[in-house]
Amino acid sequence: MDIATLVGIVSAFALVIISIMMGGGLGLFVNIPSLMIVVGGTLGATMVNYPLADVLGVFKVVKNVFFTKVWSTQEVVDRFVDFANKSRREGILALESEVANLDDDFMVKGLQLTIDGMEPESIREILETEIEYLEERHKSGAEILTTMATFFPAMGMIGTLIGLVQMLATMDDPSTIGPSMAVALLTTFYGAVAANLVCLPMAGKLKKRSQEETLVKEMIISGIVSVANGENPRVIEQKLHSFVPPTARESRFD
Repeated sequence: MDIATLVGIVSAFALVIISIMMGGGLGLFVNIPSLMIVVGGTLGATMVNYPLADVLGVFKVVKNVFFTKVWSTQEVVDRFVDFANKSRREGILALESEVANLDDDFMVKGLQLTIDGMEPESIREILETEIEYLEERHKSGAEILTTMATFFPAMGMIGTLIGLVQMLATMDDPSTIGPSMAVALLTTFYGAVAANLVCLPMAGKLKKRSQEETLVKEMIISGIVSVANGENPRVIEQKLHSFVPPTARESRFD
């Protein structure tokens, strides 16, 4: 669970709700027609803009905003130094026992290809292709959320226009002015909240998650290719440290 994301969303909505409660009551800001226009209109427009499978898939991608398990860069460095030491002492086939203890499918795939005797550059090509399509999937999820963030305020504006038309059309009946204005203003409010407190922050977090995951996977590729080439553990550590900021580097050979 990503605490920053959870705290950010909860605190943002809590402050908005508290401000509403201090100014009157929460019931004043609940309007079903406005919600139908904003939420229904946005989902409909998004499904027109993207294939249904992509729209449904974004909900699976969104879980990465809250739940993610990415290796730290230092863990990757330490793990490949250990792999290199074992490989040089006992041979590349000795890494077979390490594969069973790993829970990272990408690293397992790379190590298994190495154990199977595939050429290092062929291993790099296969793993880099996998990263490329991983980035594409993450990019698609963030793009859909960004598009929804565009549609939400637009649907809010449409709802505002609907409310204003209803109000102007019934000016002779004062009892209808209030409900019509509520639809007019609350749709804009709902659209702004959904776009700026949900969609845009989540899209930004997904982009950040993608960058972090890509960095770790690129480190894994470099480590696997180095192990496959039989390089010295110290050299491998230095190679992998090039991915890490100088202040975060911890050497096993000092």
